[in-house]
Amino acid sequence: MKESLQKILKGYKAFKEGYFEGNKLTMEQLSNYGQNPKVMVVSCCDSRVDPGLLTLSAPGELFVVRNVANIVPPFESDDSHHGTSAALEFGIRSLKIKHLILLGHSKCGGIKALIDNTISKNADQSDFIANWMSIINTDDFDTTDTDSCAQKALIQSYNNCLSFPWIKEALDQETLAIHLWFFDIKSGQIYSYSETSKEYRPLDISTV
Repeated sequence: MKESLQKILKGYKAFKEGYFEGNKLTMEQLSNYGQNPKVMVVSCCDSRVDPGLLTLSAPGELFVVRNVANIVPPFESDDSHHGTSAALEFGIRSLKIKHLILLGHSKCGGIKALIDNTISKNADQSDFIANWMSIINTDDFDTTDTDSCAQKALIQSYNNCLSFPWIKEALDQETLAIHLWFFDIKSGQIYSYSETSKEYRPLDISTV
């Protein structure tokens, strides 16, 4: 138990003495002038999927919200607590981000538990997860393949994005673009959903 924390502390020490010391001006500017990211990512909490690492982004470049199974819930105007929706509101309405990436991934534990029906079977052991995962409509799933279902869940999240009036307005005004990305952990490949072909294709990086 102590060893796992020691590794984290060593990592922080390396960051403080290495990266931070070598990028003091950048960190000072971020502190003094705030953030101005152009890209927001909705990602899974899964420890194997780090948006910053996947894109080698520097501090201040990505506005990230992470939750179980990278779900975007539908717009709901009530007195409940809506963490992901609040982050979307801040990113789009306050930070004026230009690109919203919904980042799914392979071997997602939340999706697997959902299609295996283990969440509902153990609902009495779940205070929040069962209700959260119920946002995903499994009627849309015609397979038990976890990755295929995770990709379909991404499309559901995209459709839920359209229920937010200020997201829909930004899309209509072409001040915002939404991207559906699926990261395969084993191969390191990111697949992007094509609205034209209705399929996921390897992310095109030929023009970079």
